[in-house]
Amino acid sequence: MITILAFIVLGGAAMFGLIPMKDGTPAPFLSNLTSSGWLPNGTLPILMTMVAVNFAFSGTELIGIAAGETENPEKVVPWAIRTTVIRLMVFFIGTVFILAALIPMEQAGIVKSPFVLVFERIGVPYAADIFNFVILTAILSAANSGLYASGRMLWSLANQRTMPAYFSRVNARGIPMNALTFSMLGGVLALLTSVIAPDTVFVALSAISGFAVVAVWLSICAAHYVFRRRYLRSGQPIEGLKYRAPGYPLTPIVGFALCLLACIGLAFDPEQRVALYCGLPFVAICYLAYYLTRRSGQKHLLNTGEEHVG
Repeated sequence: MITILAFIVLGGAAMFGLIPMKDGTPAPFLSNLTSSGWLPNGTLPILMTMVAVNFAFSGTELIGIAAGETENPEKVVPWAIRTTVIRLMVFFIGTVFILAALIPMEQAGIVKSPFVLVFERIGVPYAADIFNFVILTAILSAANSGLYASGRMLWSLANQRTMPAYFSRVNARGIPMNALTFSMLGGVLALLTSVIAPDTVFVALSAISGFAVVAVWLSICAAHYVFRRRYLRSGQPIEGLKYRAPGYPLTPIVGFALCLLACIGLAFDPEQRVALYCGLPFVAICYLAYYLTRRSGQKHLLNTGEEHVG
């Protein structure tokens, strides 16, 4: 966070000429943003990259997962949601704006980190080393949160008899070690593909993970829309919802439409199209498994009730 804030402040100062560029070039101001006009390559590239962008925004759904373990969710969860939105607006939009203002479109690429490129142009020493350290800590943080979410989801599904009961076991501290161990094993195997098969399996896994994020948010938007409608139809007062999403029902509808648009964008990218080939059948299998396990559970409860009556 400190590094990103420093990047925004120093980059903004260089953008308006308060800090001279190392190579002596004049301050760009807004010229790099306006020189090629709006959408110089059309809207299709934006559509094709939406999945990758959504993948970068993934993780905010962890607020909902962690809500069940907080002592005061009525106060903590709304605060976490508001601060998360503010951070996303400042860190993502702010950094993208500075990057686009300081780096001409023709020079933007993947050979060197754009953050490193901007810091080097400003004259910050050891820019590459600083950002390598920041990226490493960010990756570890993301892996930690992902491991937490995966373990808790396996534990929750096992409690609902959708997954084997093996994953519902917890230790004396209430930690689902079996679910965490299984999640860690999957993460290690996925990491190995970046070395063993970086151009095939790893690319496919990356595309599928991006699709999975969009699929999750499609479900979240749909679930929120349906939940609130059914909640009000049941006669419950709207005041009973301690935290109400602003802009309902427009918010979940727009969110669902944008996520669906991102999925459509996959069809136009040959490298990410595999996510549709693998992701759609996987989602179908998940729903089928849920239906079968739920039906099996209902039969088990029905048979148990008949035995007690008998």
